[in-house]
Amino acid sequence: MQKTILITGSTDGIGLETAKLLVADSHTVLLHGRNPAKLAQAEEVLAALGKGGSVETYVADLSRMADVEALATAVAGRRDRLDVLINNAGVYHAPVTVTADGLDVRFAVNTIAPYLLTQRLLPLLGETGRVINLSSAAQSPVNLEALSGKARLSDGAAYAQSKLALTMWSRAMAVSSKQSGPVVVAVNPGSLLGSKMVKQAFGVAGGDLAIGAEILFRAALSDEFAQATGLYFDNDSGKFASPHPDALNTQKSEDVVSMIETILSKLIKQ
Repeated sequence: MQKTILITGSTDGIGLETAKLLVADSHTVLLHGRNPAKLAQAEEVLAALGKGGSVETYVADLSRMADVEALATAVAGRRDRLDVLINNAGVYHAPVTVTADGLDVRFAVNTIAPYLLTQRLLPLLGETGRVINLSSAAQSPVNLEALSGKARLSDGAAYAQSKLALTMWSRAMAVSSKQSGPVVVAVNPGSLLGSKMVKQAFGVAGGDLAIGAEILFRAALSDEFAQATGLYFDNDSGKFASPHPDALNTQKSEDVVSMIETILSKLIKQ
């Protein structure tokens, strides 16, 4: 059955490689990017595959919560159903690390934007949809002051904390909506794969992007993930695994979600 799948940050890297697999399998892919030119180029790449799937494009800067809201509104305006949301967009290093809203760009893009986008698209996802959140093997305890933009961190610390915060809210959301919401799962697609982000951050070529794309394809479509809500899949070990201990701590996870909600209440109209 053809699925409709939104992939954030899908103009290059794992996101684009995943889109290629899905289009080749005749699914409808909603491509998202921040740069209109790169988005158009990615659309051309997918069209050149000559496969049975189709593509729609959406422009939004996920460091700006107003853009996230606009993205959700645009998707809802064109689609009455969304089968899968893959929150793939991520930032490690940026020339300017503080957003216009005063947030660290890593927390904004890697943690808060996917939370807001998921919340806004829940009506389209319904009970049968899936939310696949791109986590990482790099995770470290979350400084709530840094999450709220009141403390500054190094690139590595901000990235690792933002990915743990994402994993924490993934599990918390799954627990709170288990009976009525979509499957929500956090996935480490594989360490040091050859994305632009890895090359910029670590100065290495990295591994085959297909490793990450293939697990996202499985997470989006396979029966293996149909009942995986609240779980964490570690593609380095190739199996579901225990996340960082903080992600299993109900109080700490609730504190992260509460902080995200507080931040959003100040930035957007609820």
